[in-house]
Amino acid sequence: METSPIFFFLNIAGAAALLIWAVRLVRTGFERAFGAKLRLWLRRSTQSRLAAASAGAGAAILMQSSTAVAVLMAGFVSAGTISGVAGLSIVLGGDLGSALVALLLNSSLAAVQPVLMLLGVLIFLRSKSRELRQIGRILIGLALIFMSLDLIRAASNPLIDSEGARTAMLYLADDTLTAFIIAALFAWLVHASVAAVLLFATLASQGLLPPSAAFAMVLGANLGGSMIAFFLTLNSDVTVRRVVWLNVILRGGGALIVLWALATFALPTDLLGGGAGTQALHLHVLFNVAVLLVCLPFVGPLTRLAERLMPGHSAPRSAETAVSALDPALQNQPRRAYACAVRELVQMGHVIEVMLRQVMPLFDRYDEATAQAIAEEYKRVERMSLDLRIYLAGIRGRGDDGTLPSRSFELSTIATNMEAGADMIARKSVDLARRKSLENLRFSDEGGRELTDFHDIVLRNVQHGITVLMSEDTGLARELVEQKEKVRDIARDLQSRHLSRLQRGMADSIETSAIHLELIRALKSLNTAFAMIAYPLLHERGELLESRLAAPET
Repeated sequence: METSPIFFFLNIAGAAALLIWAVRLVRTGFERAFGAKLRLWLRRSTQSRLAAASAGAGAAILMQSSTAVAVLMAGFVSAGTISGVAGLSIVLGGDLGSALVALLLNSSLAAVQPVLMLLGVLIFLRSKSRELRQIGRILIGLALIFMSLDLIRAASNPLIDSEGARTAMLYLADDTLTAFIIAALFAWLVHASVAAVLLFATLASQGLLPPSAAFAMVLGANLGGSMIAFFLTLNSDVTVRRVVWLNVILRGGGALIVLWALATFALPTDLLGGGAGTQALHLHVLFNVAVLLVCLPFVGPLTRLAERLMPGHSAPRSAETAVSALDPALQNQPRRAYACAVRELVQMGHVIEVMLRQVMPLFDRYDEATAQAIAEEYKRVERMSLDLRIYLAGIRGRGDDGTLPSRSFELSTIATNMEAGADMIARKSVDLARRKSLENLRFSDEGGRELTDFHDIVLRNVQHGITVLMSEDTGLARELVEQKEKVRDIARDLQSRHLSRLQRGMADSIETSAIHLELIRALKSLNTAFAMIAYPLLHERGELLESRLAAPET
């Protein structure tokens, strides 16, 4: 290994970049393979604060990220499907799960790195199933994490006896606040607190970071990790921001208190383990255990305090008025005009997503103000759809191959389908919620849970459709059409389960039977409307047969 400072920093930076990317590879693999199941499991595990915290820890271990758990929580809280108390419990559990991941990845599991890499590559290359390919991705990511840690150890060896490196590290050991701030900024910049903690622990185990500096930097990574979700949710509903800001205060403030205690008192840190790296990781885990145990009994009062300090209505708000993306000056430049039309469709999709988030809570507690807000949003969608069709009709000119005019028809059809989907929310679903409230009916526990789960699946597919509009990614388009088939099967299964409850004579199911079945059909129709976004793209690429997806290339 070269001893030149340039080569050292390049080697360390390259190994750290591989570590960050490998952690992301594992997380995205889990999200793509099991994201829907994780969301359902996470949302269902809110019967108690302890169950919510356990679910958050489990989800963070699987996805290698407390930030991913916080983002999932934000979606549930903003949609009104879980409370702020449950949301804070989930996030606190996710922080502990993330700490346990760092400890596990630094263990003797690294010995199986070659096996993980071999199995991952074989599964990824030889499997046709999307889920199996993502499992292969996860195994490859784990192998790369262990490989990157070995590279960091090898790259840092030349500096162990370096006088300059020793001086710099001794400075950080004396100025633990600076080390804390540097680590917090690094964890936030790389958006991966697990990777940051592993990097600091590895450097400490190599003797480059003194224990006091390693402790400060691991604690700083806790603050930086909590700040990632803070910035990602700045524009979210106030109910979400309360939870995320509380987590920043509890985790970041707790880290500062522990840093002060380490600097002030002679704490028995030798009890944490044999080496500086092991001690830093154990401190990281114990800190998050302590935060969870101390704060979990008080999440209720803390949430109520946050509501007083951050007042604001928790009822869903109407989507903000946005400037139209349709530029009449570009109608004689077809390609640019169609790009404007796509941006307008994306805006329509976001409005419909807001409507869909708002409607499901109406079945638990009907609120006329929310219903009126949904009606106003639907009127906006109607106006946008009409303006878009008029705009498309006014586009002049054609491409060299004569295909551009057909694009007007495709985009107009997408707008019409999206408007029909919005109608399923504003008219059908809201009317069903109003009827349920007026007749003082309630879904059975099982039926209500099934409908909420189905709503969550359709919501994710609506977001998926918007992503396909923006990216025109063929792979994502294929997944969207595949989801359409899955939703059809799920809807059929839900109807079968409902009929089974009717046969058992369950009173709640009998009274709400018509509402239950009609809501399933409405959500299924909305899902179909957004799935149709993918068809023109797949047809253009020759990946759509007359009645189904073409088989993928092997």
